[in-house]
Amino acid sequence: MKIEVDVPSQALVLLDGSGRTVRRYSVSTGKHGVGEQSGSNLTPRGRHIVRARIGAGQPLRTVFRGRRPTGELWSPELHKRHPGRDWMLTRILWLSGCEPGFNRLGDVDTMRRYVYIHGAPDLAPMGVPGSHGCIRMTNEEVVELFDLVPAYTPVDIFA
Repeated sequence: MKIEVDVPSQALVLLDGSGRTVRRYSVSTGKHGVGEQSGSNLTPRGRHIVRARIGAGQPLRTVFRGRRPTGELWSPELHKRHPGRDWMLTRILWLSGCEPGFNRLGDVDTMRRYVYIHGAPDLAPMGVPGSHGCIRMTNEEVVELFDLVPAYTPVDIFA
């Protein structure tokens, strides 16, 4: 399996070992575009892997902070009480860069930037940039992807 994220089309494609499309999802990447610099809130480009899979078995809309479930389930009411929160929901696929000096190590390290593929609030539109640098998906679709990909699955992010 391999994941490809096409930033211009806001699409995530899951490919099998022969390069055939298994699934295609509409996603939301960085609101301000692409880039690798730490603190930039931009979606990093290049070759990555899924370094960790977090949230197996958690209910849909589980809220995570620091990669740990908070005990909350996202709802419109909870969203109104915390309007500025950067919501990580349902599942987290934590990405690690594979290109030293570009998206790995130093000030450009994807993993140290805490860049994930994760679930988003139901109100978050897909198909348009809107995240703080992560790749957001609907909760149902991130569960499906999570169940299909093991740790160390390659992830290529194109801009």
